[in-house]
Amino acid sequence: MVIEVTVERKEEKKKKKVAWGITGSGDRIVETVEIMKKIKKQFENEVEILVYLSKAGDQVIKYYRLTQALKENFRKIFVEINPNSPFLAGQLQTGKFEFLLIAPATSNTVAKISMGIADSLLSNAAIMGLKAFIPLYIMPSDYKEGVILTRLPNGRNLKLRIRKDDVEHVKKLASMESVTILEKPEEIYQIFQEYFKPKK
Repeated sequence: MVIEVTVERKEEKKKKKVAWGITGSGDRIVETVEIMKKIKKQFENEVEILVYLSKAGDQVIKYYRLTQALKENFRKIFVEINPNSPFLAGQLQTGKFEFLLIAPATSNTVAKISMGIADSLLSNAAIMGLKAFIPLYIMPSDYKEGVILTRLPNGRNLKLRIRKDDVEHVKKLASMESVTILEKPEEIYQIFQEYFKPKK
């Protein structure tokens, strides 16, 4: 005699999704990955973070030996093939993601988005997403005019000049609707708290 036992399972809470884009900037890339690892761990019950690497971003991740860290902490990682592949722009426009985060963002990517040039995966995704009212959070590598120090993979410091022209593109982006400019990786944490912190 076989007795069937029916066990009711609670339907798993569907996680919300965030797209994290990484461009070819090495400035604060190590710090950004560390922050994102902590965010993923803290909010893993609420949100899934999908990683999108530009072609240059993929090179930089390898250069800084961060490939394994991304693979171990993030389930889905995509590398740019062309502006529409993977089809991030379409997924943003159809509401699959809560927002797009690009951190760090090169001056090239910032300039393209500010001028509406959609010829790369992340500039195309940002522009198409903004058209569909999807928020864009972006951390430019060239935030303020002057000289900065950034750290190379070998631990040495590299002195870089931030040009006025690059900063002008950041200012233009900051004036656009649904765009938030981030100055440092630690500010990313606040965004996730605002969106996904469990309500008491």
